[in-house]
Amino acid sequence: MSANPFSLWVYLSQQPLLWLTVTLLVYATADALSLATGRHPFANPVFNSMWIIAVFLLLTGTSYTTYFSGAQFVHFLLGPATVALAVPLYENRKVVAAAIVPMLAALVVGCATAIVSVVLLARAFGLPQNVVLSLAPKSVTAGVAMGISESLGADASLTAVAVVLTGIMGAIIVTPMMNRMGITDYRARGFAVGLASHGIGTARAFQVDAVAGVFAGIAMSLNALVTSLLVPLAVTLLVR
Repeated sequence: MSANPFSLWVYLSQQPLLWLTVTLLVYATADALSLATGRHPFANPVFNSMWIIAVFLLLTGTSYTTYFSGAQFVHFLLGPATVALAVPLYENRKVVAAAIVPMLAALVVGCATAIVSVVLLARAFGLPQNVVLSLAPKSVTAGVAMGISESLGADASLTAVAVVLTGIMGAIIVTPMMNRMGITDYRARGFAVGLASHGIGTARAFQVDAVAGVFAGIAMSLNALVTSLLVPLAVTLLVR
């Protein structure tokens, strides 16, 4: 080991604990930066953690497979984190029940808009059919979106990338856009970002306001169900 100055790194880079530690440290740093800037939209900790880790993997020549062998524990925690959304939902159940009708109407309209708009834009730019199909479920959480993509015979990996980019873009622009539009009802703000930007948008909504986070979580969950029903129909009518 002493003969090769890089031998220690070679050894450590193969250990799963290293990549879990890197992930947690990078996110903690990014979150501290976000907090220091008053949760500025462009200081989104998910966005900054993503590009920092990507650059680190590129510079060290580390494959995603090696990285994920350690970071998969964080991935596992997505399940419990999603289930934990039931707690604030229960605490705000009266507020949710009072808005059930407009919420369901917004769900159908928003879901249809998210699907139809990306399909039509992709076709307008002349993208291949496989790419169009991969982009169609971009506004739902990754697990559901990739399942829909596979059922359509599309590229699930491309769908995953589109889902992450959609979530980050939504989390960044939602607050300044809603402020500019004069929308002050946190129920509407949260529901909009949860519907359009799934889990990443929901995390941003919770940073801004608890009620916004609750409605974002509801939108994310319901949109996954409705999208799985509407995407095959939209594909049939608009693509094939």
